[in-house]
Amino acid sequence: MEYRRLGRSGLKVSALSFGSWVTYSNQLDGKQARECMAAARDAGVNFFDNAEGYAAGESERLMGQALRDLRWTREHYVVSSKFFWGLSDDPNVRHTLNRKYLLSAVDNSLKRFGLDYLDLIFCHRPDPNTPIEETVWAMHDIINRGKALYWGTSEWSAGQIRTAWDIAERHHLHKPVMEQPQYNLFVRQRVEQEFATLYADIGLGLTVWSPLASGALTGKYLAGIPKDSRGALKGYEWLHERLLDEKRTAAVRALKPIADELGCTLSQLAIAWCLRNPHVSTVITGASRAAQVVENMKALDVLPKLDDALAARMDAACAGAIDAL
Repeated sequence: MEYRRLGRSGLKVSALSFGSWVTYSNQLDGKQARECMAAARDAGVNFFDNAEGYAAGESERLMGQALRDLRWTREHYVVSSKFFWGLSDDPNVRHTLNRKYLLSAVDNSLKRFGLDYLDLIFCHRPDPNTPIEETVWAMHDIINRGKALYWGTSEWSAGQIRTAWDIAERHHLHKPVMEQPQYNLFVRQRVEQEFATLYADIGLGLTVWSPLASGALTGKYLAGIPKDSRGALKGYEWLHERLLDEKRTAAVRALKPIADELGCTLSQLAIAWCLRNPHVSTVITGASRAAQVVENMKALDVLPKLDDALAARMDAACAGAIDAL
């Protein structure tokens, strides 16, 4: 396993990490969740990503139980959560980053995990109705109270991140260290263009999600939606249009010969491509079984083989399927 600094912080995270979105509670029970995390840890993974909103808090409970069962030493792993969506329709809970919600949300998250502190906490989406300064102060206070170590954002614009960082700088507060954007062969403009000045200016780190474009880059959806796939889950019908998009399907078919040349799967190729970006601190992978975790980790073996010429061929294959901002 390769370990990379989280932006300009001193914290090191595994280049490949393991996340629980979609799978925990929806596809995995406690035993399967534990097996997947154990397989990831055996491969050197030290970062495990989660969020309050995943399975309405049940994902945090499952991961917390797995951590207790596995009995890992606390300083040897990094765990995260994210806040914004809320778990009720209360006006001070749903879709907000106000101080009242954030201070309560982190306490509730810690209870579900059964942990004394979280390593990373994220503002899961921007909140247009709460002043950024209020959110920055709340995140600073959470860290000062020892309930988290670092904070960051997820799916914020470059301007919003810079505003938060400037407020923290002006008031000598804990600054946002990382952003968690979607990043894959089809979704890349924000990471590669919009955030370009933030890497050097503020030392932004990235914990990127959906390296396989919700499974489209695995090739499993070339003939439709398999019954045992994420796309077939109740509540995820909104994925169908993207998974079956003709341009994306054509791109996946064009990528297959490149994967064959390298002797790897389409999934490993797509994950390795994300790892090529030097601004990516970690690529969050997901899996519904331990064997899938093992297969995903082999992307690290593909990375050294993925030279500029092959990367250019991959770009050409995906040219017609890249989303605009």
